[in-house]
Amino acid sequence: MGNDDNRRRKSPCNCCLSVFKWIPVLFIFGVIAWSYYAYVVELCVLKTENNVAKIFLLIFYHIALVLFLWSYWQTINTPVGRVPDQWRIPDEEVNQLFRADNQETQKRILNNFARNLPVTNRTINGSVRFCEKCKIIKPDRSHHCSVCSCCVLKMDHHCPWVNNCVNFSNYKFFVLFLGYALVYCLYVAFTTLNDFIMFVQNENGLAVSAQGQPGGSGMGRFHILFLFFISIMFAISLVSLFGYHIYLVLVNRTTLEAFRAPIFRVGGPDKNGYNLGRFANFCEVFGDKWQYWFLPVFTSFGDGISYPIRHLEEDTESLLGYHSDTRIELEEDFLPEARFQDSIIP
Repeated sequence: MGNDDNRRRKSPCNCCLSVFKWIPVLFIFGVIAWSYYAYVVELCVLKTENNVAKIFLLIFYHIALVLFLWSYWQTINTPVGRVPDQWRIPDEEVNQLFRADNQETQKRILNNFARNLPVTNRTINGSVRFCEKCKIIKPDRSHHCSVCSCCVLKMDHHCPWVNNCVNFSNYKFFVLFLGYALVYCLYVAFTTLNDFIMFVQNENGLAVSAQGQPGGSGMGRFHILFLFFISIMFAISLVSLFGYHIYLVLVNRTTLEAFRAPIFRVGGPDKNGYNLGRFANFCEVFGDKWQYWFLPVFTSFGDGISYPIRHLEEDTESLLGYHSDTRIELEEDFLPEARFQDSIIP
């Protein structure tokens, strides 16, 4: 399996596809570079004559920009959280698994291999989750990403705008990236709003600024006005996406789990199986040290394999879901789907 994957990755088509995947990221960096020129040069340096106002505009702009780029860079460059090798099933057992002529034999092989692994997720028929492509037992909340060609720990989704999987290792960075991108766009929009109003009020464009000073060249006006519209457009799209992921953080749910409820060994499907309370859910992603909450440095709890779980029984003493008396996650990983038909049909 590994040699086949390596050959596929090194093929000319996959090399071209890998380059193509960076186009959305390059587009974002291009927009950021142009917005920097439009804001710093055209608005602050050439148009704003009040030195105090210019200094304040530039200071707050660069703070927002640095935090935005820092979190974006971390989201892009953080390696995908991969499943450890001890979860990989030996070839002999894989062959036995595919040669098995009934579902119970398959379940017995998987359960036997996973008996010492901290796994409590199940498929729809109650089996331990297994990835046919990677030949591994899947840890709780992990899924196979067809773009990354591997199983990813606590996979949320694959995002083309960062050319990376949003997962356990970079989810905090991704949420901060959305938040700081929204702050950046709103800041630019609010500080260029006056120029937009003056443009609307004057038939000849930004002929006069709010202080009665010249409004800059025609090309400069274009950059500033277009910057206002672009920042508003991105802010509108970001506010809903950022708000949605804040909601997911507070209920301790991934995008995949929001669309299909996790299936637990005890209790069956339950979207709230990981919900430990809003603050505990927030700390699981952002950590318990408030000094680092808004900085794109890794502070998430856990190892990406085992997760605290809400028990069904009220008298359960522990919230740590390492054993079979706990419940967890979602099914999208399988033995071959056709082999499940008998268990699905009543």
